[in-house]
Amino acid sequence: MFPIDLSLWAPVILTLVAASMLGGLLAGLFGVGGGAIFVPVLYLSFILMKVDPAIAMHMSIGTSLAIIVPTALRSLAAHRKHPDTVDMRLLREWLIAVPLGVVAGTMVAAYSSTAALQAIFAVIAFVLALKMIIGRLPLHFGDDLPGLAGRSVAGFVIGVLSALMGIGGGVLNNTFMTAWGRSMHQAVATSSGVGVIIAIPGLISFAVAGWGDPRLPALSLGYVSLIATLIAAPASMLVAPIGARLAHRLSKRRLQVAFGLFLMTVALQFVWGLI
Repeated sequence: MFPIDLSLWAPVILTLVAASMLGGLLAGLFGVGGGAIFVPVLYLSFILMKVDPAIAMHMSIGTSLAIIVPTALRSLAAHRKHPDTVDMRLLREWLIAVPLGVVAGTMVAAYSSTAALQAIFAVIAFVLALKMIIGRLPLHFGDDLPGLAGRSVAGFVIGVLSALMGIGGGVLNNTFMTAWGRSMHQAVATSSGVGVIIAIPGLISFAVAGWGDPRLPALSLGYVSLIATLIAAPASMLVAPIGARLAHRLSKRRLQVAFGLFLMTVALQFVWGLI
């Protein structure tokens, strides 16, 4: 573990704070955890701080999940102020399936190279970007959610993909719930809770996976940077309730397109770096 060099942190603190505020706003507005913003910003920050490139992506994902924990909790609390928006039954049913998926995804990530994780992030981000840009897809699999087995499989898959990307699973859950007849407002509100049950086991799993790695920078809990988390989490938490309030008042179409274009840009940048 390397000593702290504050001179390396100074140039990236403002970037982390700005990205975290945007991520927090998106967390409340779309029910996402902001990880799609945190991961590329954290990756660039760790590279600038001379973190070993072989673990930079692992740390970006683990730290992103750590930042999402308080942000998702704050967002969930804000959404629960609106009656009957958060599907607490679904969240209770996913208390086992989603964390199992997160642990499985973390195991895959731990044994994957940075290049492989970048490729995974790029592919999933590109698909999610298309979803955001196109808008609500004409998917209708039923008038209500499937049975317990179907919901459990969906939760497990959402957990796996979220752990591989370092995201809170909001876009994935929004797609799942709306395709099965639920309103977008309920899907967004419920996604804030999904972010909680993804991020907490994800944080623990990435901390364990990276425990004792000699390449870790100072003040790291496995593949989780405590410094980056302490910088980014407060800013993200501060604006998450604002996004939650806006989610119940505004049409979000233009923001969806903007977020989709951002995701697509990040995906293409990761792909370009792999060529």
